[in-house]
Amino acid sequence: MQILILTPQIPWPPHQGASLRNFNIVQGLVDGGAQVAMLSFAEEAQLEADLTPLISLLNRFETVPVPERTSAERLKQMVTSPIPDMGHRLFAPDFFAKLEKLLADLKPAVVQIEGIELARAIETVREHRPKTKIVFDNHNAETALQKRIYETDIQNWRKLPKAMYSRVQVNKLDKFEQWACQESDVVTAVSERDAEILQAYRRPDQTPVTHIPNCIDVSEFGMVEPEREIAYDLVFTGKMDYRPNVDGMLWFTDEIWPLIKEARPDTTLAIVGKNPAPSIEFLDYLDGVTVTGGVAEIAPWLNCSRIMIMPLRMGSGTRLKLIQGLAAGLPIVSTTNGAEGYPAKDGKELLIGDSPEEFAAQVGRLLVNRERQRLLGQNGRAFAEAYDWRRVVPKFLDLYQT
Repeated sequence: MQILILTPQIPWPPHQGASLRNFNIVQGLVDGGAQVAMLSFAEEAQLEADLTPLISLLNRFETVPVPERTSAERLKQMVTSPIPDMGHRLFAPDFFAKLEKLLADLKPAVVQIEGIELARAIETVREHRPKTKIVFDNHNAETALQKRIYETDIQNWRKLPKAMYSRVQVNKLDKFEQWACQESDVVTAVSERDAEILQAYRRPDQTPVTHIPNCIDVSEFGMVEPEREIAYDLVFTGKMDYRPNVDGMLWFTDEIWPLIKEARPDTTLAIVGKNPAPSIEFLDYLDGVTVTGGVAEIAPWLNCSRIMIMPLRMGSGTRLKLIQGLAAGLPIVSTTNGAEGYPAKDGKELLIGDSPEEFAAQVGRLLVNRERQRLLGQNGRAFAEAYDWRRVVPKFLDLYQT
């Protein structure tokens, strides 16, 4: 079976978020006997990297440069277009020209669209290959995500412009996401909650939205050794220009970090992830805080840390970083939102704290309880096994056959 996957960025190296999900999907499809081709947007720096591990899995690989938009163009689109900002972000004539060529050359049985930013490709596929099955793999319930971001930002007058942006986008996203869900043959979501939300967009005569969780290669994360050398007490990982990550770490350092430092002044924190926003870069000046920027591998940073933190207040879908931490056997303190989408239990696989006081108390108690760290890590590793790509991705192959 020939599959054509459309991705918003080259999924290599597969360190975080969408890239990690998309690369593991490719691995799993090829492992299951499918032929996979890819059309992806690409940053110039990505094309300079060694892409051999990805390209070796594909029978065709095409890229298009990420389109540039001026602030004036973006403002005009926001004011005059019914399509949300995310629908314009990766709209490029070269992409659709290459898509048409790939459809003609490969005649794929399935075109899988990874994320709402590429949903406008549905029209091209329908026009040129009307019998090809379209799978819309929606990485977030985007309308619900923007609503949550708006509800968080509107509480802080400094974030009023961002809140107003989100409010405008909610209305446009609602219509656009409904259109994408109804025009696709199959819709998949990364969490059961997202599947429930997106199901409301499907017509009664359409197949239900299918929950296919995020997945990792569990074998890449060896269990941390209890007597390992510790460089940092706490670690947070993620793409550090992503609004939910930025909000979470600013909330943590503003309201939780001072409580932890007051009780334990020598506590240290590593914030690990590429493209740190200026507000995140500034945190490097705080006592005990290190902002790394992009790193080659996430696993070594987990291995040299004592506890992973997930202080997220907004977001949708599921957090791949959570499964990475659990797979490494690292004890985790999270908000309810940070653990959303996974059936991990508070007190068994992780600890939950939703107020600054609760979160700081959970961290403080866990830092001095090595046996609790060990038990949480052991339970977390067992939990993560179910999210290995070898177990998860075959669900896509089953959907293609229906």
